[in-house]
Amino acid sequence: MTLAFGIAFTIAALAWGMYLGSRRELLWTLREQVRRTAAEQELRVAQGRSTERARIAREMHDVLAHRISLITLHAGALAYREDLSSAQIRETAELIQTKSHEALHDLRHVLGVLRSDNPDALDQPQPTMQDLGSLVLEAEQSGMSVVFQDDVHDADAMPEQIGRTAYRIVQEGLTNARKHAPGTTVLVSLTGSPEVGLDIRIRNPARSATPSSTPGAGLGLIGLDERAMLAGGRVYADRSGGTFQLTGWLPWTT
Repeated sequence: MTLAFGIAFTIAALAWGMYLGSRRELLWTLREQVRRTAAEQELRVAQGRSTERARIAREMHDVLAHRISLITLHAGALAYREDLSSAQIRETAELIQTKSHEALHDLRHVLGVLRSDNPDALDQPQPTMQDLGSLVLEAEQSGMSVVFQDDVHDADAMPEQIGRTAYRIVQEGLTNARKHAPGTTVLVSLTGSPEVGLDIRIRNPARSATPSSTPGAGLGLIGLDERAMLAGGRVYADRSGGTFQLTGWLPWTT
């Protein structure tokens, strides 16, 4: 009887010990899973925020390059043209001031985006296909000669990402022409439909009689290549026969 009681007590003690050990291990495992899940969630949020900041910074690079090239163009006119009247000089200076203020505003915004942890700071209205006319008009008002041919069918149904990428391609093409071939005529041609996608062609003489001193790092074209690939398309820059040509194709759907 005593032996049976001892065996039963030993088995009960072992079972209780195993239960307590298993329970502690289970609680530790659950706490570790909760900790790991929270850390992974925080990492995903940080990566998402970093990706969005990079996207906004890339957009703002395009805008700043465009505005600064306009400032350079008008400043060059003041430096080299001797036939401007006092009114024209004052008007050009005021335009340079306005574009400089716009560039500073854009720069402050992108710096705020890069420094802020507030997701609302990442919100920024983006241009679309419908804004191309305003972009070309701004270039013409700055003194550029632009021939704009728009033969895109059903453009209102174009996905927002495709329209935004097309806008940035044209913007970069105009910026390059303004920096590296001032005084030339730039041909901007867009054709496409939902069935065949969107073809973009920007062409201008590779050199002009008035060379530009505006530096170029080639980052704009690299960014365009990344944008086009993200949208499922492609973009090429080619210089031949005294002509520089930027061509791109984008699918109608993303």
